[in-house]
Amino acid sequence: MLEKMFKLKENNTTVKTEVLAGITTFMTMAYILAVNPSMLAAAGMDKTAVLMATCIASFIGTLAMAMLANYPFALAPGMGLNAYFAYTVCGAMGYDWKIALMAVFAEGLIFIVLSLTNVREAIFNAIPTTLKKGVSVGIGFFIAFLGLQDGHIVVNNDSTLVTIVDFTGDFHTLGIGAILALIGLFIISILYIRGVKGAILIGIAATWILGMIAQAIGLYIPDAEAGFYSLYPVWGLTDFTSLGETFGQCFKADFSTVRVFDFVVIILSFLFVDMFDTLGTLIGVANKAQMLDENDKLPRIKQALLADAIATSAGAVLGTSTTTTFVESSSGVAEGARTGLASVVTGFLFLLAIFFSPIFCAIPVSSVNTISPVKVSSDEVAEVQDTEEYVEENLSLDEVEKEMIRKALERHHGKRKNAANDLKISERTLYRKIKEYGLD
Repeated sequence: MLEKMFKLKENNTTVKTEVLAGITTFMTMAYILAVNPSMLAAAGMDKTAVLMATCIASFIGTLAMAMLANYPFALAPGMGLNAYFAYTVCGAMGYDWKIALMAVFAEGLIFIVLSLTNVREAIFNAIPTTLKKGVSVGIGFFIAFLGLQDGHIVVNNDSTLVTIVDFTGDFHTLGIGAILALIGLFIISILYIRGVKGAILIGIAATWILGMIAQAIGLYIPDAEAGFYSLYPVWGLTDFTSLGETFGQCFKADFSTVRVFDFVVIILSFLFVDMFDTLGTLIGVANKAQMLDENDKLPRIKQALLADAIATSAGAVLGTSTTTTFVESSSGVAEGARTGLASVVTGFLFLLAIFFSPIFCAIPVSSVNTISPVKVSSDEVAEVQDTEEYVEENLSLDEVEKEMIRKALERHHGKRKNAANDLKISERTLYRKIKEYGLD
């Protein structure tokens, strides 16, 4: 049955490989179960309800990706989109979270319409490559800045707008919290660079444990009035009724104080970021799995985009920010995932995570915010720098492409498979380009 449904032999994979790869993908994505409730709680939403909504929306989206497109891509509420939801729409703009959820729901419906047509692909192809990369890098820096703020590593300064926290002032709350965030950032960075699976989740857990030790020996002293709470977990059973705090609340939003133009801007902002985030991730991960065709196009991309759009609308109804395809799916691909069976495994693990909601909700903010600076992609920054270098040399587009291929081949000592992965193109396309530019 699995063979018929997922075409395992055709994709040169096995049930064991797909199951292990699906578990790997979940391990690298599981940090969102701690991060998303923490971020959306800043908008006034119930943490347990958001966690349950996150788990169910991730399950629906990942399962839809498996059934509709048969791809090993997993979905969950996206970083950056949840920050925009909590800190910009609900924070700076002052709107109620129910209105923000309605904007996400509307964006999802528009997304579905665009996914059923060729409009979305046409829009994506019409945007310059430099702008696509710029959007990704900009989102990354936005998330990093929020993480540094929430981790109290950078604080307000009337003269310079921001400054490094004074570690000695309020050491037992603010100071030690910032130190723990820096330690967690260091742990995650080392593990992430070394390619350790589940690096982010391990870093969050390690920081949390260090925080509990700091509280036990008196280095960290909780101060509820100042927003510094006990780091010890409160054990208990999952309160499934809490989902009612967010489920369907987008349809109960009060629009009496909302201007139409502002609401449209919010919808378009969600749509813009979601569109580029999803397409960029799909192409990037698919390239790593060598799923792109000879024209560097992704087969069944319409079904993949539709799964993403369905997950976004479903997530809004459940009570979470925009659900999108995660680049962490590449970890499962690296383990051999090639079909939707891996996504099914990942999806059910998200569903099972509901039963551990008290643990995820107990993880402190200082632990969660260690991940934000790590999410800035150094690879994307390097790509933009490379592009600027070529522009300054006044090279033509063909010359730029030739030079990038030549450098990639040099970096990988002529190994075409590695060079193709570096350039985010298929081996077949690389072979054709090498012949075309006389680099063989």
